[in-house]
Amino acid sequence: MGIFDTVSDETIRRGECTDIYFERTEETLSAEGINPHVVMEVTATALPDTWATFCGLSDVIALLEGVPVTVDAMPEGTVFYKNEPVLRISGKYRDFCRYETAILGFLCHASGIATAAAHVKLAAHHRPVYSFGSRRQHPSIARMIERAAWIGGVDGVSNTSAPKGIPLVGTMPHAFVMCYNNPEEAWRSFDRHAPKEVPRIMLSDTYCDEKSESLRAAKCGATAVRLDTPRSRRGNMRSIIEEVRWELDAHGYSGVKIFLSGGVTREEIIAYRDIVDAFGVGGSIANAPVIDFAMDIVEIEGKAKAKRGKRSGVKQVYELSGGKRTMLPVADKMPQGAIPLIEEFIKNSAITKRSDMEKARANVLNWLKSTAASEK
Repeated sequence: MGIFDTVSDETIRRGECTDIYFERTEETLSAEGINPHVVMEVTATALPDTWATFCGLSDVIALLEGVPVTVDAMPEGTVFYKNEPVLRISGKYRDFCRYETAILGFLCHASGIATAAAHVKLAAHHRPVYSFGSRRQHPSIARMIERAAWIGGVDGVSNTSAPKGIPLVGTMPHAFVMCYNNPEEAWRSFDRHAPKEVPRIMLSDTYCDEKSESLRAAKCGATAVRLDTPRSRRGNMRSIIEEVRWELDAHGYSGVKIFLSGGVTREEIIAYRDIVDAFGVGGSIANAPVIDFAMDIVEIEGKAKAKRGKRSGVKQVYELSGGKRTMLPVADKMPQGAIPLIEEFIKNSAITKRSDMEKARANVLNWLKSTAASEK
């Protein structure tokens, strides 16, 4: 263990971050000489919304590389529905049972973040959305959350630990503005020293009302004003935004955009997307509810078998024409023109395919584009 209350990669990789009953199961089955070949599927019987986005597979692949199992899954970024298997593992049960805790943790958390990001992005109607949730998450998992948010469709993230290639966004906090005698000094200082490629988005609600500070920021060369007003001071936020927009336009600053942050929810994005140019979203993405996946045996020694409440037998999910889905036993004939959504990623402990973050993101954005088009 390190100096923080976190678990090391090595501990997770050794299967030592697990629920105690898996250790006791492993010990008892070993003492009895029992180790059946099983197939287990990961499914969710309920979702936070009608659809969700699969994420976290890259960590599962890293965890199970070298373990004598075969892993098939939907690619990351695939949209799925309740009861559809998103991942299955085949192998001797004792060889991987202790990893169930970590596997579900990887998938539940990352899929929850990616799902929330995708729903927020869809709600924004082509307005840029940025992940601003760093301070709402444990720093040890910041990289995972920003990766999942990026796959879910956000246009940039704030945390410097995000995977390489993801755009970093953010200009200044209120504390920066308060380090100067007045906002104008802060804005001009930022303009002098910030790299040229960083947009001049000026925080415009530190001391005065948003309308007044926004006009002052525009006069200092702001390309956009950021409104981060705390909820206790907001009142009618739409009226505030409308006033800011009116005064900027009336004073010749129609090109100055409005950026809204500070506890922004999906409902608020829908309410303000016609007058706000971009959104910074924190807790609504970073603190999203997890996807409540479960991992269950569906086959033992080649025979379909499942506990009460689960569907026995190995399954495949197919995408049909028009975007419809069907789920069938894997041995059944594939419907004509259908596309199987579950693919092989590990075979007999060896990785056959890796997860690609950019392809996963493209999967989500393409799906969102087709969904938005169908809703018009």
